[in-house]
Amino acid sequence: MQHELNALQANNTWSLVTLPPYKQPIGCKWVYKIRLKADGTVERYKTRLVSKGYDQIESIELQKWSQLICVLISVASLLGWYLHQLDINNVFLHGDLTEEVYMSLSPSLGRKEENHVCKLHKSLYGLKHASRQ
Repeated sequence: MQHELNALQANNTWSLVTLPPYKQPIGCKWVYKIRLKADGTVERYKTRLVSKGYDQIESIELQKWSQLICVLISVASLLGWYLHQLDINNVFLHGDLTEEVYMSLSPSLGRKEENHVCKLHKSLYGLKHASRQ
């Protein structure tokens, strides 16, 4: 977990700020996985800090983006264009955020300061904004 936190801080993923009035922070959680070798032995333990993006309220900009995608797919269907899908590993990490997104402090940060949250500068897994960044 400390290795993951160090990597996120080194990439300037967030800064600790006081929560502005009328803003609601989203939560976060740790996801743990065990990577196994082909023979079934443990290769490594993997930890990831994930935002609880399902707590986010969609912004108008995000709604417009979703509508644009629907229109493009509709036009492609009407014109008989072929659609292709592309998967890229780690595509959601480290994209710069243009919206203000606040995340509650992870208990592992060890700081329990009143009204302090993480203001996200870069996207994390789980954010609704991540696919656009």
